[in-house]
Amino acid sequence: MLNILVTGTNGQLGSELKELSGEYDYHYFFTDRDTLDISNGASVKNFIEMHPIDIIINCAAFTAVDKAETEQELANSINHLAVKQLAQIAKEKNIRLVHISTDYVFDGMHFKPYTETDKTSPNSVYGQTKLDGEKAMQKINPKNSIIIRTSWVYSHFGANFVKTMLRLGKEKEQLGVIFDQVGTPTYARDLAKSILDIVPKINNDSVEIYNYSNEGVLSWYDFAKEIMQMAKLKCQINPIETKEYLALALNEGKKCPGGEIADTPAPKGKVGCPTPAVRPHYSLLNKSKIKEDFGIIIPYWKDSLGKCLQKILERR
Repeated sequence: MLNILVTGTNGQLGSELKELSGEYDYHYFFTDRDTLDISNGASVKNFIEMHPIDIIINCAAFTAVDKAETEQELANSINHLAVKQLAQIAKEKNIRLVHISTDYVFDGMHFKPYTETDKTSPNSVYGQTKLDGEKAMQKINPKNSIIIRTSWVYSHFGANFVKTMLRLGKEKEQLGVIFDQVGTPTYARDLAKSILDIVPKINNDSVEIYNYSNEGVLSWYDFAKEIMQMAKLKCQINPIETKEYLALALNEGKKCPGGEIADTPAPKGKVGCPTPAVRPHYSLLNKSKIKEDFGIIIPYWKDSLGKCLQKILERR
């Protein structure tokens, strides 16, 4: 039986892994930042020496994209330096490491789905720290370890775009949502299931990178429209360009790229969104490699959205 250490258990992906754990014949150690500080190498080493760990699934990350612009040191410590330490420990102890990364390592200026070997060029501190974590892991090169890049993650756990749209759909008669940012959402439960399916099959000498999101292609506008339709909400969704969204955020202090809700408006006279991080305009991921190497089937985004909405309804 495989012994699996999951970090970042309280996040969307970690929570889904925990909920799915009973369906797999593994033994788990679920940790959060209160029970295991992954930025503290000694703490991680002590934990692993006290527990027989075969695989680490690192879901822990500094995911506050906009805060990372001002809290660079903290973002770097979690997204880069902590990953470096995990990779070093994994190599020393011959432990498999599955690390979760992001589409933000790309600049979003591509014209076709990104493959794992396409050039990286982050637009944000968040994206750069995640890329630095990837590079550190690749340089240390723990055997039988992989990096999974994903995008637009949502779940019935935690805060995310789907839950925000459900709330605003009940409060507002209409909303403006960006149509010129294109990608694919990822239902965290689908990603969690795929990870648990593939961990016994990982067999590589060098760290491999894989892309994972649900199948299909859409904009945030399309995503919001489908959420309203499936939830039977009457809120009208209007398509707007990113530049219009920025102007709205400037004037109202409410909306920002990627569906976040801004806390404060931008200073007078400053053109731009109150949230400083730049999002990729195009972040569609090519999933051929992970499907071919592990034989997994990735669900279509609409099917997964329906399942998530049902979960949210059940929890309520």
